[in-house]
Amino acid sequence: MWLPPFLQRKKGGTMPLYLYNTQGGEKQRFMPAPHAKEVRMYNCGPTVYGRQHIGNLSMFVFTDVLRRTLEINSFEVKQVINFTDFGHLTSDADEGDDKMTTGLKREGLAPTLPNMRILGEKYANFFLEDIRALNIEADKITFPRASDFIPAQIAMIKTLEEKGYTYKGKAGVYFDTSRFPEYGNLGSINLEGQREGARVAASSDKRSPTDFLLWKTDKKLGWESPWGLGFPGWHIECSAMIRATLGTQIDIHTGGIEHIPIHHNNEIAQSESATGKRPLARFWMHRAHLQLEGTKIAKSEGNVVYLSDVIERGFHPLALRHLLLGAHYRSNSNFTWESLGAAQTALGKLLALRLSHKDVEPNVISQHWIVQFMRRINDDLDTPGALAALWEMIKDASLSPAELLATLFEMDKVLGLNLAEPDEAARTLAARYMQIEVSGADLPEDVRAFLAERDEARHAKNWQRADELRTLIEAAGYTVEDKDGASRVLKQ
Repeated sequence: MWLPPFLQRKKGGTMPLYLYNTQGGEKQRFMPAPHAKEVRMYNCGPTVYGRQHIGNLSMFVFTDVLRRTLEINSFEVKQVINFTDFGHLTSDADEGDDKMTTGLKREGLAPTLPNMRILGEKYANFFLEDIRALNIEADKITFPRASDFIPAQIAMIKTLEEKGYTYKGKAGVYFDTSRFPEYGNLGSINLEGQREGARVAASSDKRSPTDFLLWKTDKKLGWESPWGLGFPGWHIECSAMIRATLGTQIDIHTGGIEHIPIHHNNEIAQSESATGKRPLARFWMHRAHLQLEGTKIAKSEGNVVYLSDVIERGFHPLALRHLLLGAHYRSNSNFTWESLGAAQTALGKLLALRLSHKDVEPNVISQHWIVQFMRRINDDLDTPGALAALWEMIKDASLSPAELLATLFEMDKVLGLNLAEPDEAARTLAARYMQIEVSGADLPEDVRAFLAERDEARHAKNWQRADELRTLIEAAGYTVEDKDGASRVLKQ
């Protein structure tokens, strides 16, 4: 029998937690590493050259639910989300312009390292504001900046060079993927097909299309290194920050599905080659894409929505979180304003339920319903199933308000909808959906008359007239509930 966290006696409880591991392509039981004190989790973070759209933010709702799920299973978690503030080219395959330089040009700033840092901090702070609005607990997360780890990145490249994994080209220092036979194992990448279909530009000095830059030389901007002025490559940033903040081996590494073919395979190759320890991560988890009105979210095409747009249209930011919870993280999901409206309605009803019992002190958690919920959330973060269990519980008339609230709050430790302590905007939203019972003396005279006539009609089994009177009562802003032979009038 699974027990809630406050009754558990050991990490993991007795209900197993299964997570889908991209490395192997199947659900696997998650257990702590031997002798580990905490789960070490690294989440590929944003490149801070501009605001993050809702597709970007959906990644961090996923990782927040993952951390909360680990915690409700009694694991301690050390979570790291990096900020990339230089070196991320527009193509993951070492091509195109540097995104931070593009951001500097857009804002009319000179291409200098201080300006790059200023730009990065500006958009890192916007990101932090957005994730806090989505009830992602930023205070529990470490946010390293790539530019703070230049010496660590240079040191890792030097190690790879000394071990014979690199070669020099006109663009900089490359990692030789032919020296790492396991390259491409993550996601079972078809390297032969990739190599046959790839076209290496005539100006490129890569030996293979899958080789990647560890250090990109730049005569005008960058840091001094044994290979000249320039920048570490985007991929080495993550490897160096993982090693500096979490160690040579971690438990969980996450990212978007677009990271699998190149970025994450590159991380594995350079990290494991440098440290000699395998695997870099025991679990690799990837979120599918969020689409906008059925099409790809693309800044370049103006097809983009930001959290600020959501709020300006009168939606609570947690309505977006609820919408994202309604789809499994491994399934492509679709954002529409209509679906966000439905999510806001659902959130409003949950908040109204909570505030209608504001004077109730939560007590005993329902073992039945928390087990139903945990079965779903422990099955690879099945948030749609977990929400379904929550709504089924709300229909359970056998639960006392105190038991209902206690169980709801326990579920919300994972869902993160902030039901226990809603903010002012959430309370305003709840007011739209609250139905307060009204006694006869407080009812308007016409409604009292409709209600009395309806009681007579029901007694006479004149159901048609009773339904007509119900319609008149509802038109006046009230709802009638019939239960156990009695009627309750609720203010809509």
